[in-house]
Amino acid sequence: MPRPALRTAHATTLLSFALPVGVGVMFLLGWHAAVRISGSDLFPTPVEVGRGLLELARQGLLLKYVVASLFRVSWGFALAVAVGVPAGLLLGWYSRGFQAFNPMIQIFRPISPIAWIPVAILWFGVTDAAPIFLIFLASVFPITVSSIAAVQNMQPVYLRAAQNFGLSRGELFRQVILRASLPQIITGIRIALGVAWLVVVAAEMIAVNSGLGYLIIDARNAGKRYDLVVAGMVMIGVIGLVLDLLVRQLEKFDEVRWGYARR
Repeated sequence: MPRPALRTAHATTLLSFALPVGVGVMFLLGWHAAVRISGSDLFPTPVEVGRGLLELARQGLLLKYVVASLFRVSWGFALAVAVGVPAGLLLGWYSRGFQAFNPMIQIFRPISPIAWIPVAILWFGVTDAAPIFLIFLASVFPITVSSIAAVQNMQPVYLRAAQNFGLSRGELFRQVILRASLPQIITGIRIALGVAWLVVVAAEMIAVNSGLGYLIIDARNAGKRYDLVVAGMVMIGVIGLVLDLLVRQLEKFDEVRWGYARR
């Protein structure tokens, strides 16, 4: 590789790292300055939040609550993917199935998962099954709808080319429909994962006694420890970022990468 191209690649990599770090540092400085200028005794500074995180880590609570939240999200979200992707592909491919089930999907889809909390507690009690059920509901509809749209919006040229090669209906579905739908399905999965992470926090504030959502509500009630409240919020944001980055790794597979524009 020529040296100018190598320097350009290194500069691009450095810039992609420096830009978000710089924005993060400016945000922390602005946060600290806003608290000091306002003279607030309740809202913590970034340093106080960091101390709160260290306190939770020393007590062993931070890891415990993070693992509890990730456990619930993993199960609920995995079930949603296992149901939503195949269902969406089939409904998008078979028009009669879409006509039959789409009205029911559109009825249930706008109902907030938070509204299901009393029902979840009634059915499952104060157990892990309740938030897992809520996360499943929050995730399955975005995944299903994005999978349906991926099939229905497919370029007809793909189908005509496959039919010219004499592919059977099953081969057409596996080799063309599924692969051509993957980029949009991955986008739907990313959106659904963000929704799932929102819902688990809300569910843990009410339906269970562990997890980051429980940490936030417990810290507020037990002496108004707002440093721990914000510490829980910070952990939710950081883990959400990590989960999104992990899902985006799917875009690097050859079966998916073709569907994304590169600039």
